[in-house]
Amino acid sequence: MIHLALTDTIVIALYFGVILYVGFRTGSKRQSSEEDFLLAGRSLTLPIFVMTLVSTWYGGILGVGEFSYRYGISNWLVQGVPYYFFAALFAVMLAKKIRATNFYTIADKLQQSYDTKTAVLGSVLTFILMTPAPYILMLSVFLQMLFGWSLLVSLTFTALVAVSYLYVGGFRSDVETDVVEFVLMFAGFAVIIPYCVSRFGGFEYLTSHLPPLHLTWHGGNSTGYIVVWFFIALWTLVDPAFHQRCYAARDGRVARRGILISIFFWFLFDLMTATAGLYARAAIPDLQQPVMAYPMLAEAVLPPIAKGLFYVGMLATIMSTLNTLAFVSAQTLGRDIWQRIRSTNSTGMMNSKLPIQIGLIVSFALSVVLALCMQSVIELWYTIGTVVIPGLLVPLIAGYFDKLKIPPAYAFLSMLFGWLTSVGWMLSRYVILHSDRYPLGIEPMYPGLLMSIALWGIGRAISVTRVNKNGTTP
Repeated sequence: MIHLALTDTIVIALYFGVILYVGFRTGSKRQSSEEDFLLAGRSLTLPIFVMTLVSTWYGGILGVGEFSYRYGISNWLVQGVPYYFFAALFAVMLAKKIRATNFYTIADKLQQSYDTKTAVLGSVLTFILMTPAPYILMLSVFLQMLFGWSLLVSLTFTALVAVSYLYVGGFRSDVETDVVEFVLMFAGFAVIIPYCVSRFGGFEYLTSHLPPLHLTWHGGNSTGYIVVWFFIALWTLVDPAFHQRCYAARDGRVARRGILISIFFWFLFDLMTATAGLYARAAIPDLQQPVMAYPMLAEAVLPPIAKGLFYVGMLATIMSTLNTLAFVSAQTLGRDIWQRIRSTNSTGMMNSKLPIQIGLIVSFALSVVLALCMQSVIELWYTIGTVVIPGLLVPLIAGYFDKLKIPPAYAFLSMLFGWLTSVGWMLSRYVILHSDRYPLGIEPMYPGLLMSIALWGIGRAISVTRVNKNGTTP
């Protein structure tokens, strides 16, 4: 299905060689502190901050191609606008507050705002949220397409490449490889669009060859369906990678400005990917597997070398996200869960890199198993986001604002039952209803959020009562 010339294969091999070189070169530098290994010494300048954040927030490139192929420009409204909005909200409301804490992880903030029990539960939910399984699966499937490898061989290669330099270099290796991948992901799509215009024509070609709904804002989807995606985009506010980049920024100003500038680059990349998706639908209207929209467009229009560069751009888009999720998962497992359970230290600080390195291996192993058991990226995304966000969102955001804080016991309950309500709602369609429909036709995220907000409300009412009674903050 995909045909690579020798020159294309060389281009792809060079990509992996460069990434390994950059990752290991960074790892060879002496890292004298936890702050250096986990946050690159909190030294991210504005350009580096933007490049690492942009590249790590766009890993689902095959899914983007599928959505654009199926629904046209509504991909931008569903997969773009909600995330721009919440990223801007994050920048304005949270970025400087997060950087000012000088913490390392979300768990540290939960510990400071509430207690160890809430911090550990938040770490468990963060670990689930940040599993690299969807991206390990996506990259492995893509390697299958390119080279004809078995899924197991592709998964093994993916794990070995990504784990090796992160194990040695930590966050610095992640950041420096992200810079390379930022350039390559834009270069890849900058290559294919001119070839499409030259081969097929411009906007007039698209309007005459696309289904009419592909050029509407909704793409044929219901308003309710589109609204659901806005709720899923709440992921942005609790995303540990956003928090991690803020902790690693040189200062709060870099963090805030960096996120706002990143929105422009996400918009630009969305414009490029949406255009490529429209050309794929117009030029290949009978594609049986829409997830193959971008690869099949490349096969139709790109000559050797250019095709290799485009595939490298896709690989870089996936790999940059995979690296970040893998490292955050390792940090969460090794430091925030294991070390915090073992230590009574209020900040949960670790004494060495070893717990993170062990966490990296364990996290990847678990993710490979999960990818083998649930071989659908969309299913992984949907399941993880739907059950975890209702638990994390309310207690975490409230922790940054004194007027929203609640007693630790209620923060824990809000987190626990927000999560469990969504899980129970999701499972009920199989266990109780034996149907593909959820109870009352309501998505699991909504009852989970309502439960979390209700428990937060009770906790907040108790806090206010205590303040009025005692005249002191509880």
